[in-house]
Amino acid sequence: MDTLVVDHPLVAHKLTTLRDVRTDSPTFRRLADELVTLLAYEATRDVRTVEFTVQTPLAPAHGRHLARPAPLVVPILRAGLGMLDGMVRLLPTAEVGFLGMVRDEGTLKAETYATRLPEDLSGRQCYVLDPMLATGGTLAAAIELLFDRGATDVTAICLLAAPEGLARLEEVFGDSGKPIRVVTAAVDERLNEQGFIVPGLGDAGDRLYGVV
Repeated sequence: MDTLVVDHPLVAHKLTTLRDVRTDSPTFRRLADELVTLLAYEATRDVRTVEFTVQTPLAPAHGRHLARPAPLVVPILRAGLGMLDGMVRLLPTAEVGFLGMVRDEGTLKAETYATRLPEDLSGRQCYVLDPMLATGGTLAAAIELLFDRGATDVTAICLLAAPEGLARLEEVFGDSGKPIRVVTAAVDERLNEQGFIVPGLGDAGDRLYGVV
């Protein structure tokens, strides 16, 4: 498993504003959208391409197109939806699947309540959108599901990660030999007793959409 913490001034600036308790939901949504696009730029460095030739006004030009099958972007509901527009803006030809997963606040285990994915993901590169990698249970379950359906490799894009969450993924997948990558804006200090990232930015879903 590979972890990339994107070190860029714009990433740091937007993340700092996201953390601020005074940032309202409309601003939070806009900044999250912008931050995801910056993270996605790094996350897609290994996206598969094929050689392609086009005709310019002057002469043929050799370049590259995204390979088929198209990459699959998978936001984890509900907070992952706040990352979707920023991702598909950079990768508009990707297909989109959805996973509804919720963490039981008592056991901290992830439970799947909705799945909208192709049954066969053979040969697909998958990008999972999950704002907060906290305990790692939800993301681990999502990655396992994608590999069970035949995904070639999985990249998780997270606004923030906790050391405990990264350790959990390493524990689950470290010896699997499966290509897994986590791209994040920062790795924070720790989890608190309730399983929230500290200092973090609070509940990403609530800050994106309000308390439900």
